[in-house]
Amino acid sequence: MKVLKKLFYNNNNNHHHHHHQNHFRLDSGESDNQSNVCDRSDAIKIRVHYITNKGDKIIVEGDVGDDLMHLAQKNNIEIEGACDASLACCTCHVYIDEKFYSRLKKPEEDEEDLLDLAPFLKSNSRLSCQIILDETLQDIEVTLPNATRNFYVDGKKPSQH
Repeated sequence: MKVLKKLFYNNNNNHHHHHHQNHFRLDSGESDNQSNVCDRSDAIKIRVHYITNKGDKIIVEGDVGDDLMHLAQKNNIEIEGACDASLACCTCHVYIDEKFYSRLKKPEEDEEDLLDLAPFLKSNSRLSCQIILDETLQDIEVTLPNATRNFYVDGKKPSQH
């Protein structure tokens, strides 16, 4: 279902764009067009394994070009993205499985500065809004840190013990 909805949405978006071309190509052009859209979306799905702070593993599929934060949010996985990927907070902080960490582009300076502010920082910490899916990240494992949401707001460390 999800895929269908997305295709429908994309077709609507492209409607004006293709409108004139299709006018004189009759029906065959139109259906060709749609099958291309289908092929494209079936092309490559990237599986992402999210491990929640409760230890549950949730496997979702994203497209090349998706970022880990929005993909998680789309699938109701709790990653807060307070600044909506504008590199102004560290609320989408995650841990990237070591195997994959080395495949990622190095963090920009802005991201590094923000990571310094993240609670429970580790050597494999990244901001999930900056991780863009591609084929090299098939089956990437992403672990959510234990920080509670209000940690960022009131500055008190969550008392877990």
